[in-house]
Amino acid sequence: MTELRASVRLQFHKGFTLDDAVPLVDYFARLGISHIYASPLLTARPGSMHGYDVVDPTRVNPELGGEAALQRLVAALRGKGMGLILDIVSNHMAVGGDANPWWLDVLEWGASSAHAKFFDIHWESHDPLLRGQLLVPFLRSDYGEVLAAGEIELHFDAQRGLLYAKHYDHRFPLNPPTYGDVLQHSGHPELQALGKRFAALDDSPESQRQARVLFRELVALASKAGDAIECALASLRPVDGQHFEALHQLLERQHYRLASWRTAADDINWRRFFDINELGGLKVERHDVFEATHAKIFELIETGLVDGLRIDHVDGLANPRAYCRKLRRRVERLLPRRPAELRTGRFPIYVEKILGEGEQLPRDWGVDGTTGYEFMNQVSLLQHAPDGESVLAQLWSETSGRDADFMAEVREARQLVLTTSLAGDLEALAQGLLLIARDDIATRDLTLGAIRRALLELIVHFPVYRTYVSAAGRSASDQAVFDQALEGARGTLAEADWPLLDHLDNWLGGKALSTLAPSPQRKLWTKMIERFQQLTSPAAAKAVEDTACYRSAVLLSRNDVGFDPQQFSAPIEAFHEGCVERARHFPANLLTTATHDHKRGEDTRARLAVLSERAEWFAERCRRWRDMAAPLREELEDGLAPSPGDELMLLQILLACWPLDLQADDSDGLQRLTERLVAWQEKAVREAKLRSTWSNPNERYEQACRSYLQTLLGTAQGATLRTEIRTAAAQLAPAGALNSLAQSLLRMSVPGVPDLYQGCEFWDFSLVDPDNRRPVDFAARQQAVNTAQPLSQALGHWHDGQVKQALIAATLNLRKAHQQLFAEGGYQPLKVEGEQADRVVAFLRSLGEQHVVVVVPRLSAALLGDSPMPLIDADQWGDTRIALPATLAGMALHSAFDSAAPPLPTSTHIALRDVLRDVPVNLLIAHSPSQESHP
Repeated sequence: MTELRASVRLQFHKGFTLDDAVPLVDYFARLGISHIYASPLLTARPGSMHGYDVVDPTRVNPELGGEAALQRLVAALRGKGMGLILDIVSNHMAVGGDANPWWLDVLEWGASSAHAKFFDIHWESHDPLLRGQLLVPFLRSDYGEVLAAGEIELHFDAQRGLLYAKHYDHRFPLNPPTYGDVLQHSGHPELQALGKRFAALDDSPESQRQARVLFRELVALASKAGDAIECALASLRPVDGQHFEALHQLLERQHYRLASWRTAADDINWRRFFDINELGGLKVERHDVFEATHAKIFELIETGLVDGLRIDHVDGLANPRAYCRKLRRRVERLLPRRPAELRTGRFPIYVEKILGEGEQLPRDWGVDGTTGYEFMNQVSLLQHAPDGESVLAQLWSETSGRDADFMAEVREARQLVLTTSLAGDLEALAQGLLLIARDDIATRDLTLGAIRRALLELIVHFPVYRTYVSAAGRSASDQAVFDQALEGARGTLAEADWPLLDHLDNWLGGKALSTLAPSPQRKLWTKMIERFQQLTSPAAAKAVEDTACYRSAVLLSRNDVGFDPQQFSAPIEAFHEGCVERARHFPANLLTTATHDHKRGEDTRARLAVLSERAEWFAERCRRWRDMAAPLREELEDGLAPSPGDELMLLQILLACWPLDLQADDSDGLQRLTERLVAWQEKAVREAKLRSTWSNPNERYEQACRSYLQTLLGTAQGATLRTEIRTAAAQLAPAGALNSLAQSLLRMSVPGVPDLYQGCEFWDFSLVDPDNRRPVDFAARQQAVNTAQPLSQALGHWHDGQVKQALIAATLNLRKAHQQLFAEGGYQPLKVEGEQADRVVAFLRSLGEQHVVVVVPRLSAALLGDSPMPLIDADQWGDTRIALPATLAGMALHSAFDSAAPPLPTSTHIALRDVLRDVPVNLLIAHSPSQESHP
């Protein structure tokens, strides 16, 4: 099996198929990549651009070329000694629409469906209208309005003999025992007789088998009954908003209740992915569901088409630990059956997991690590100057009028999402806890309202995504998390409700389930713990990533997935500690600085981080620019448009993503930039949920924001301001590029496995999706690698991004030549001394007689000054030097990026002026005198 050395993440869809990747394999091999890391490849909703909306997990998506195309891609990979990692979606499937056969079967047969237990449905709802029924919140408006408007239409599938209702793209199968309600209106004796046989069915397995026979009879009868069935359907259609009672009664007899999409927030009785109605939660903790949803994946592993797995949103599962351990056992049993040449080495499994401050990935899950968000955060913290925080926080507060305390925004946002989009989930949990309370004499007088209040505040103050309670109760680390949440809740709850918190602590994992005898009560406790843990995770994601990160903008480079914006910067020692910890526990953890979910591209963030070093400069310009922009704003009834906060965010984004060679008078380039920023702006204001929302867009506000942006970038009125912003972006660009090169080298040289996001081997000034999923110009990248230049030479035309590609190719190919060193070698921070010591990160990777020294600058804007190049003048380093360990004594250090540079002799120190004279960052390979003589 090909050992995972470095991966490249590719987003597959109908516009970029598996066959489209085949011609790129040689390019990735030359770049030094060992594995393609593919977005989900199983059959997704038609037209899906990401693959996370799976509708059929039993086959490879035909829109991507199907399994035959996958085989062609893997054959090309094998030809270069490469492998494939597959992203899989275990938590949810796409529902609604008409493409998911399992979901349609549940609609057709209700709780008796063979697939009813596949989805996390609460059939015993406290709402009498939903008892035994599934809420289907896919109507465009209220049920009565849609029904009267004739927008729920009955249809007949003549090929399969099926009757169903339809609303736009959504298909709602009729329960076969109700077919008689339709066929009785056909006026055709044989159809009416068949309808009576349908009506005699129930929902039992035997009736379901009989129904399949009746469907075939209906197909045969329909072909000779003329338009009789169409007449029956027509008789049930409302006319001029009247006569819809018969259709209503038919729909009332189904196993689902059709409802407006807005009802989901309060009345949903099945688990969704976050608050997305079109993604239904799976009960993968059930063995039959696990096997059914993973059968094709296991087949692809066994036949040698897949060499590693990435688990999407592991925190959405009822029991991530049990799932991961089961998956590992299952995979290990498959490995001996793989082709002989693929039976060696470890099969990597990664989880998409966001770690909170101080949180560690549990080491008993049997996985190789996370997908690397925490590394992205560690590098970001390293590149932010702590001195800039107070200046930027003051600028944000005085401009926006909002608190610069990010956690205050998070708590407010959690309150919002838990009382709106996730209110139904909170209510279901509170109702379940009420049943637990009623079963105990000591708690029987607790009220639903009190439980709801305490539960809300507990989740509002939860410091991580979730805990992982087992039958033995909470671990010590999870208890510390829970205690923190309890303490926070006491600060906001009335003292009369404090005793309730102790009960919640007890019910939600404080009391070990193993102390309860097997009983319905223990089963209920178990279910409530699962629901609680599956609610804190989306509550955190929706509040932090999808709300607070768009409400607070002290500096947007600190607002990204997996980041804690409350933490602005961290010292070099913290970065080193993180690397040592990773090497000790998860040496094969993925390392990323860009993903398909990032809010800003890796180079966008790197340039933005420079503002932390030039905070006063930025604050002064922002005040000036906002004065200049006054004519572009509009005064609406609900305030200025854009609001001061939204305007300050836009100014940050403009500086961060302004293309390197875009001039202020380039109309075509400005138009392309405007289109990208308009899409970002719409998403930003809706996610913030302050002046507009996805569910209720404020068109007037959004139009005024668009007008501001279009005038600024596209008219003579905005020319002066536009020119100043462009000039400022150009002044930040060299330091931003140096940050980018530094983070690239760190990603490829510290303990872990580097992961490259598609296209990011050139500069990536992307914004949030879909901007970060735009088509990649691979032809330009292939041409560049074919005419590869040394890093020092590519630096001369750094705007084209080839310098970044040269760095990546040189480092990854060095990793290939010294694979064991980078996979298993130790990590030793090196002491830096001298006047610029705090602006240098240096460390040693060693394994036996193999050694490499890595050196990158940080916080280098002042050292660069007005240089148009991302290269610090050697004299700026003064007496700064790196202390070398005794293990390097007598060796010479050769630059992996500058073969023409003379080797650096090792004594006790090496000077920064020598290490970074001709290249912005460096990786030095140690050679002994004998190696010098015999290269």
